[in-house]
Amino acid sequence: MPAEREQQTVRRADGGRATRWRAAIGGILAALAGLAAGSVAAGLLGTSQTPVVAIGSAFIDRVPPWLKDLAISWFGTNDKTALRIGILIVLLALAAIGGILAVRRYWAGALIVVALGGVAVAAALTRADSGQTGFVPSAVAGLTALGVLRLNTKRLEPLIDFPDDGVSRRGFLQLSGGVAIGSAALGLLGRVISGSRTAVADARRNLKLPLPPSLEPPAGVQAEGATPWATPNEDFYRIDTALAVPQIMPSDWKLRIHGMVDKELNLTFDDLLKRNVMHKWVTLTCVSNEVGGDLIGNALWSGVLLKDLLEEAGPSKDADAIQSTSKDGFTAGTPLSTLLDDRQAMLAFAMNGEPLPVAHGFPVRIVVPGLYGYVSATKWLTDIEVTRFDQFEAYWTPRGWSELGPIKLSSRIDVPLGKKVTAGPVTVAGVAWDQHVGVSKVEVRVDGGPWQQTTLAADGSIDTWRQWHWTWDAPRGTHILQVRAVDAKGTPQIEASAPPAPDGSTGLHTISVKVD
Repeated sequence: MPAEREQQTVRRADGGRATRWRAAIGGILAALAGLAAGSVAAGLLGTSQTPVVAIGSAFIDRVPPWLKDLAISWFGTNDKTALRIGILIVLLALAAIGGILAVRRYWAGALIVVALGGVAVAAALTRADSGQTGFVPSAVAGLTALGVLRLNTKRLEPLIDFPDDGVSRRGFLQLSGGVAIGSAALGLLGRVISGSRTAVADARRNLKLPLPPSLEPPAGVQAEGATPWATPNEDFYRIDTALAVPQIMPSDWKLRIHGMVDKELNLTFDDLLKRNVMHKWVTLTCVSNEVGGDLIGNALWSGVLLKDLLEEAGPSKDADAIQSTSKDGFTAGTPLSTLLDDRQAMLAFAMNGEPLPVAHGFPVRIVVPGLYGYVSATKWLTDIEVTRFDQFEAYWTPRGWSELGPIKLSSRIDVPLGKKVTAGPVTVAGVAWDQHVGVSKVEVRVDGGPWQQTTLAADGSIDTWRQWHWTWDAPRGTHILQVRAVDAKGTPQIEASAPPAPDGSTGLHTISVKVD
């Protein structure tokens, strides 16, 4: 008898562990079913606010600058993919815990599901681009997950006391298989129903825009061994707050210019195309770029002068800024003087001879030479208000970033980088930039020795990066190379190291090179 009771206890313990694993799987499947149902609801309603997007967007809105910089330093332009994956892992982990709790106390597991759904609903309600129905997908997801969780627990409850109940085990397996297949089907259906992405891609592909006279870089701007002068669209860095890229048809796009102006302007995409179109090489830089970082790119932008539009609207003499707003609710504050001077800030609709990529602001974005993107480069533009800095706070200002954001003079070594070289003549090359000021000189030094002047490539314009190269007679051993630039006014770049926050990084790009 004691042996039988001991065996029964062991079987019950093993059965309990197996039931908990099944319950955890059931909780995860309930969450996946909810997410799939939410994607279908989002597709039917024409909103991007799925539960993951709603939670992720709310997280981005509230993230402190140091955490933003940390994410960019770890993941670069894949930061949003990492955020989505992280949110999914947390959601599924909590759902697994909810599934385990629900087997004995359904209300405890249901409370976790309700809490997760409530967070997603609340997050969607805070989004500027959510509309009146943006919360519905999260609500649908929560209700679906609750229903599936209840079905799972009914199959698993008998196994608590009777772990050998084959009927209940088979019932759970059948339900799990059905939920998994159904969730996959719903997820696919959600993609099919949400046709905005496909429609916008088709509209972009079929769009006919005024082309620049040439896509070739200006003569002599490419330095030997340096990174390409023109950054391909697919390689151009993307840093913004949009977890789900806004999908805007050109035929639906409208821009309102209002505020402290004599005359309000309301423009359509066709209105822009009827105006004088300009084409200009401009280098853009992200304020989060670390010294030597790759959050910088140079492209040929096409669009219309923002100065012409603002002068037509007639800004008040008391105005000193614009607040530009993106479709996803992001705002940037830009000094009005930088839009009315000779730097040719523009509303851009093309990049390197083709319509803007959707991820880079299609159909229209702002490009302002000489300013970091967080105060100027608003993508998916929908609104411009002429105003004063003392009357508003743009998205990043209350998060600790400076108000004006002029780009700082900097330089970078591109080669040799991350590889061994052979003793003898070695090409050292890179880029330097100080948009709307210009670069007059670049110098390199080895192992803290004297600065050596490099050969500058031709100057494309003061609004683009400038390439340089230098031939180094490299001796064997491990050596430290540093680079510094001097601007067009004769001022050298800041050598003291500083992080990106609050107004851009400083310091000398320093690399180690092993010479065999």
